[in-house]
Amino acid sequence: MDLKQTASHRFASAETELQEISHWMYHNPEIAFEEHNTSARLVEFLRNSGFEVEYPSFGLDTAFAARAGSQGPEVVICAEYDALPEVGHACGHNIIATAALGAGVALADAADQLGFRLRVQGTPAEESYGGKVDLINNAAFEGAALAMMVHPSPSNVVDPAFLCVAHTDVEFYGKESHAAFAPQLGVNALDAAVQAYVNISTLRQTLYNTDKVHGVINYGGGAANVIPAHTSMSWYVRAATPERLDELFGRVVACFEAAAKATGCTYEVKPFGHTYTDLISDPLLVELYLANSLALGRPMGRGADRDPGAAGSTDMGNVSHEVPSIHPMLDIDCAPAVNHQKEFAAATIKPAGDRAIRDGALGMAWTVIDVAAHNRWDELRAIKR
Repeated sequence: MDLKQTASHRFASAETELQEISHWMYHNPEIAFEEHNTSARLVEFLRNSGFEVEYPSFGLDTAFAARAGSQGPEVVICAEYDALPEVGHACGHNIIATAALGAGVALADAADQLGFRLRVQGTPAEESYGGKVDLINNAAFEGAALAMMVHPSPSNVVDPAFLCVAHTDVEFYGKESHAAFAPQLGVNALDAAVQAYVNISTLRQTLYNTDKVHGVINYGGGAANVIPAHTSMSWYVRAATPERLDELFGRVVACFEAAAKATGCTYEVKPFGHTYTDLISDPLLVELYLANSLALGRPMGRGADRDPGAAGSTDMGNVSHEVPSIHPMLDIDCAPAVNHQKEFAAATIKPAGDRAIRDGALGMAWTVIDVAAHNRWDELRAIKR
């Protein structure tokens, strides 16, 4: 029996349990940096599967590192498992996590046979803060030969485009007063927030299709009869390159400043989390994953064939600037639903979602086997700006 068949049999022995974990995650979502029960459940599976597990790992309470193999280049399979507020696992991190675990189980025997070290790395807080950037800063990817993960989607794409993103809050400060009796004595911070929103809406007509600016008002005041002295907004700013992101972020801050000046308020910009970079897909990993996915019955499209403006962001982009990486998107037959909708979350636990666990796990495992069995490590390359 060849190594890919062995990997398939190893995965098949755990497939039902992985589906159960994915469904459990769907029903028990935990948001960024609060994934305590989820990470514990994933760690339990990995320990029971024979991995040596470090938990917590690399300075993050809900991160883990599960290892197999004793020598050679290190392969890192990334597991995401944080959910979104209100809509739960509407980005399918339950599939991402269980596909990563499945790839780990499928590869564990091959690690010593082919002379590589395997690590399934738990990566918290992808949705908001950029846990992978914390892991990079804490040396989690130092010296790794390659890193990979898969992601559910409305379509199959092996090398999707992802945008850079910066996250920021902005606070406006004015002066409270009675809204009817003496409004002239107040300085309305809600007017500043509304004006900032209008300014950015006006800015959008000048943007490229790969520029994205979107935000919400988190706090608009406490009572309708009191002029609000404080309001708070959260914004995401996205662009195709780090250079464009810097330029666009400056224009967004100018919208905040103009709103403050127009209303007599002061303001404070408070960036949060980490800035995410664009994603670089390693050419060799793309080539191998394409062939392996086709062999699994899942033909993949190419990112170049898609609208570059129809893209989100991921902290896996930051990893891809450090380590040769791949981040394929797997169709879960969810159309017309898309990521971040409740209907998408529901699709993750239907048969197509369960199949994505299998196809993602084996697509990654077979790709690693191809690299290791044919000693193609030197063909991998990290492309840095």
